[in-house]
Amino acid sequence: MKMKTLLATLVLGTAVAFAGAAGAEEFEVKMLNKGEKGVMVFEPDLILAAPGDTVRFVPTDKGHNAETIKGMLPEGAEHFKSKFNEEFVMTLDAEGIYGIKCTPHYAMGMVALIRVGEPVNFAEAEAVKHPGKAKKVYAELFGQAVASN
Repeated sequence: MKMKTLLATLVLGTAVAFAGAAGAEEFEVKMLNKGEKGVMVFEPDLILAAPGDTVRFVPTDKGHNAETIKGMLPEGAEHFKSKFNEEFVMTLDAEGIYGIKCTPHYAMGMVALIRVGEPVNFAEAEAVKHPGKAKKVYAELFGQAVASN
């Protein structure tokens, strides 16, 4: 009888684990030379996610990558820099604000903002300085992220 109880517990635990994973959402972000908001853009450039969700960066056009920005990651999140012209998937485990840039097109404003659950590092992330057009784009994205509360 103990073996049946153990087996039933394992089956139930596995089902619960899979149900939790099935509830996670995957967001697709295109890396584009030209999009709805202009040239050199991530589309979408603002993602409102939950812990456990994933983001798939797709190099729709060549010459792009995705990289986290120093000072714009919540505690416990891992810095990454994807390879050029390759898809990259990140799992969003830590709550907070994630700043993303395309390395060669950062100053042109090719940036994205990901808000995962509670924006616990909002003030720190918002205080980061950005070059060129990225400064204006991030000002807009932070405004939209606040309005989404």
